[in-house]
Order: sequence, then C-alpha cells, then structure tokens
Amino acid sequence: MTLGKGIFITFEGIDGAGKTTQILRLSRWLEGQGLHVARTREPGGTAIGDAVRSILLNPAYDDMSPRAEVLLYAASRAQLVDRVIRPALAEGKVVLCDRFVDASIAYQGAGLQLGPELVAQVNAFALDGLRPDITILFDLDWASARDRLVRSRGGGQLDRIEQRDDEFFHRVQSAFREIANRELERVKIVDAAQDPDAIEQEIRDIIWKYIRQS
Repeated sequence: MTLGKGIFITFEGIDGAGKTTQILRLSRWLEGQGLHVARTREPGGTAIGDAVRSILLNPAYDDMSPRAEVLLYAASRAQLVDRVIRPALAEGKVVLCDRFVDASIAYQGAGLQLGPELVAQVNAFALDGLRPDITILFDLDWASARDRLVRSRGGGQLDRIEQRDDEFFHRVQSAFREIANRELERVKIVDAAQDPDAIEQEIRDIIWKYIRQS
C-alpha cells in the first residue's frame, strides 16, 4: 500500500501506561499491511537527542531547574524533527513517535507548573510548524501506572522524572485529558487498563480509519 504523503502519529500518556509495547505491535501490523514505518521516541531518537536524554533522566541531576528541563526537551525535539521525522514523512513513511510536544505541555507545563502557554511558546521554534496528524492517548490512573513502572524495573531505580511525587503525576494526567478534550479530532483516548490485545485492536481501528480517510 502506498501513501500519498507521510503520516505522523504520536503516543502519549503517563509513565507506565504501556505505550512502548503497543507502538511495537502497531509498527509490525502496519508493516504487514505493506506500509513503510519509522519508529522513534522522545527524548532521544538521534545521537544528540540520546545524549540529552541521558541528562534529563539521570537521577544524579536532581537539581535541574524547570526552565532548563523545558529547554533540554525542546533541544532534543528540534534535532528529532529535523533529522528523523521530517525526512521520514518526506519519504511517505508512517512515523510512530513515543511522546512529543503534548508530553512537554503535560509534564513541564502542568506537572512542573510552568504553564502550558509558556511551554508551547518555547517549543514553537523546535517544532518549526510540525504537528502530529493523530495522537493516541493512553489513559490510566496513576496508582496502576506506578505499579506497572515498579514491576517493569524489577526493583531497579526509577529515573529522575519517574521519581516525582503523586501530585506531580496527577497534574500530568489531568493535563493530558484536557489536551484530549480540546483536540477531539486529533487526540484519541484509549483505556490503557484494558487487556493488551484489546488495546492493540482499538488502536489498529483508529489508525486504519485515519489512513483510509487520508
């Protein structure tokens, strides 16, 4: 199957919601339909972005200021947009990105209480006009998500962001839901408490409907 243009799909939700597993499943399914797929993530996705990621998630840097955090995420995002996402879209690929600018609005704008407007302004330069075509929001209560996180680490240390308190993540979760309510056409909410197979099928249906209408 050949697309007339590339499609940019992002996946959002609080830590532990199950995005990474479903992105891999969707990627394999889309490739089975004959589509060319590019998978990436934030922060990271490039050599420079991965270096920034190592700073952002390192618990040793617990004195990082909120403004510095916003700017580092934006820097990683700018590199990803210029070196990975735009080139892949130009080749007609389906780009699947684990987190994008909605994450910054939720995590730094709401979680760190910098305000969504300020974070959006900072990221406008990094995005250079690029916006997702469709976003899948994995909705899961924080208590369940945190349990998943702890199990996935096998008793290992959580990263710098994951170590934040419950109030932080409640603000993040509320912000994601507000974004979805404002942008009903772009953002599709998926109940991440469902069985993984049910989630996979729901996402397939959403994406395939979008592709057929594009």
